[in-house]
Amino acid sequence: MTMQTKHLPESYDALAPDGSEIRVLAATASGSMAHCSLPPGRTSVAVAHRTVEEVWYFLAGTGEVWRKLGEREVVIEVSLGTSLAIPLGTHFQFRNTGNTPLEFLLTTIPPWPGDDEAYRVPGLWPTGGD
Repeated sequence: MTMQTKHLPESYDALAPDGSEIRVLAATASGSMAHCSLPPGRTSVAVAHRTVEEVWYFLAGTGEVWRKLGEREVVIEVSLGTSLAIPLGTHFQFRNTGNTPLEFLLTTIPPWPGDDEAYRVPGLWPTGGD
C-alpha cells in the first residue's frame, strides 16, 4: 500500500448496492474511506454487510438512518456533525429528508472487499424498487 492522496472526484465512482453515489477516497491495508451522497427525496435500499464495519460522519443535508442489530432497533435524525457506527451484521437504511444532497464520509474496516459485500435485507421504509 502506498501513501495515497486523493481529491473528491466530481462524478461518482460507483453506485452502491443501496442506491447511493460513492466516491472512493484513500485506503490503507486496514481500512478505506469514501464519500457518500444520496439525492433529495431518495431512500436507500436496506442492506447489511458480510465482513466489514463502518463509521459515518455527516457533512451536509438532513436525513434519517435506521439501524437494527439483533433485537435493538433505532431511527436517528442526521445532519452536519452527526457520527454513527454500523457494526458487523447491522441491518441499515437511510433516507434524505431535505432539499439538498445528504452527504457523509464513511470509513470501512477492513477495506471494502467488493460488490458482493452488501446484501439486501427487509427495510423500514419503501424505496422506488420495493
